[in-house]
Amino acid sequence: MTMQTIQRFDTVLVANRGEIARRIIRTLRALGIRSIAVYSDADADAPHVREADDAVRIGAAPAAESYLDIDAVIGAARATGAQAIHPGYGFLSESVGLAEACAESGIVFIGPSVDALQIMGDKAKARDHVMRSGVPVVPGFDARGLSDAEIAEEATAIGFPLLVKPSAGGGGKGMEVVADATALSSALASARRVASSAFGDDALILERLIRRPRHIEVQVFGDVHGTVIALGERECTLQRRHQKVIEEAPSAGIPDATRTRLLEAAIQAAESVRYVGAGTVEFLIDADEPDDVFFIEMNTRLQVEHPVTEEVTGLDLVALQIEVAAGGRLDEAPPVRGHAVEARVYAESPERGFLPSTGRVLLFDPPQGVRVDAAVETGSEVTGFYDPMIAKVIAVAADRATALRRLDEALRRTVVLGVDTNIAFLRTLCQDERVVAGDLDTGLIETLLPLQVVPPTASMLAVAGGLARIDTASGAGAQITRRAGAVWNAVSAGASREVAFLTDQDEILFAPEAREARGPGVAVATDGDGAVWASEDGRTARLRPVDRRQRMQRRLLARDERTEATSPEARAPMPGSIVAVHVGDGDSVTAGTPIVSIEAMKMEHPVLAPHDGVVSLLVAVGDQVRRDQPVARVTTEENR
Repeated sequence: MTMQTIQRFDTVLVANRGEIARRIIRTLRALGIRSIAVYSDADADAPHVREADDAVRIGAAPAAESYLDIDAVIGAARATGAQAIHPGYGFLSESVGLAEACAESGIVFIGPSVDALQIMGDKAKARDHVMRSGVPVVPGFDARGLSDAEIAEEATAIGFPLLVKPSAGGGGKGMEVVADATALSSALASARRVASSAFGDDALILERLIRRPRHIEVQVFGDVHGTVIALGERECTLQRRHQKVIEEAPSAGIPDATRTRLLEAAIQAAESVRYVGAGTVEFLIDADEPDDVFFIEMNTRLQVEHPVTEEVTGLDLVALQIEVAAGGRLDEAPPVRGHAVEARVYAESPERGFLPSTGRVLLFDPPQGVRVDAAVETGSEVTGFYDPMIAKVIAVAADRATALRRLDEALRRTVVLGVDTNIAFLRTLCQDERVVAGDLDTGLIETLLPLQVVPPTASMLAVAGGLARIDTASGAGAQITRRAGAVWNAVSAGASREVAFLTDQDEILFAPEAREARGPGVAVATDGDGAVWASEDGRTARLRPVDRRQRMQRRLLARDERTEATSPEARAPMPGSIVAVHVGDGDSVTAGTPIVSIEAMKMEHPVLAPHDGVVSLLVAVGDQVRRDQPVARVTTEENR
């Protein structure tokens, strides 16, 4: 594709962080454009800050005080002479306020017009707008201004199950599935709370839930001359809690007629708002009846999954965004060739309900031979302030089956130590027979849950034991003794001391003798608490060395606990912020009653009463809590 550029930018500010900031900076460097990074206090040492030509601090760690501060972003652009601002995705990427502030300051916003943002940034408004333009939509209604009783009446008319979602924002945040009328009230309260906190707007829309939906989106581009093109579709069906996990381009075997309808409807939706720049029009189709397509929303920005479209079209979509923003004219869309699959590697623990994980990355060793867009490097800190994505791994091949196998192999060779990750789970998805066959729907992942913890392999224990012996002998911290290609090995110094480890599941495991302490393919490192992190074939375990005295103490404690009642303390399952308190201090509750809700990294989790009793609250809304911190005590006659 060629462009006719009207003007050229010398300096562009990237109003984002993590892997997307690094991705945009990479293209700016290739185009010879000076890049400006912005950063919060939590990101002062982040890779994107070092990789940019210049960087400006814009505030404290919380996003509301930095990356979401429009005045700070505009101030950084003015101070550095930036002629344009690229918002990336997330944060201010769909902000009408930022687009208006750019216009007032004479700065180009690399994105669509204010009118397009206003229409498509509100799900209810977008739904009504495209419906008037002839684009098919899912049956539903805008709940803005309606009482809960009126909403219940409308919902009954539409029919259950229903999907409740915020009008503002995206990314699946705040969405609630309502199976029947009895669950509607609590779902409305939860969705409003998340929507208000995340988007500053608690307006909701309700839509009929398609029982076996496939989520397919179309990448569109528009220029200032009125041309809109579609760059093929992406399959985003493999998701959990409305968060995409694996994406691919093109989609997995939809009928050609359906593909044509998708592309035509996407162009029609974009043309209805005279769209300029990169956008994504999202649709649902029924996996059992794929002939019909239903518009659900339009994201007025670049998407996380844009690399798969780049790989099958040969385009640099960031470069295309910059060219369009500079006044360039689009040509015809190039043909789609081959197949690309992307997996999102997150700092989270699938075995613990996908709870986010925080900490220092002791080792990040990405696979060779595939594309990796990474947010971290060895030494990076994963905090609870931002999205827990670590990297995107993208594999490409001539056909889908080969691309999936290459992705699985690349994940096998991906090493992240220091935080829990979903790498092993991603490999499970790549190998699932339904995924391989392309028999997809958005509920597929839920059928694999809950996940069982797989114990560390003998090789992982052997190498971890070897490193523990070395550390004990030398007093050293994290050590890697030898590297062979992309595989790290830790080798014992020859000591034969018995080493026992305590897993995160409170299980005692023993390391083999030193002469066996080799593991080609095992990566190890020790953290600041003396625990050994070991990884093999995408599986990771945190192993805490315990001596004989500690093992005896644990056996005695376990024996005592078998004769006692449930612990009275309700504890935080993850670090985060208290966003709701569901009971009053001194209230009587039954086992399983939600006491508080904790939000971290786009997820909200309830903390439940461990047994019947009287609640004593230890936290309040707005408090920040650590993992395992007591948030309440539930006392009974026995434990008072």
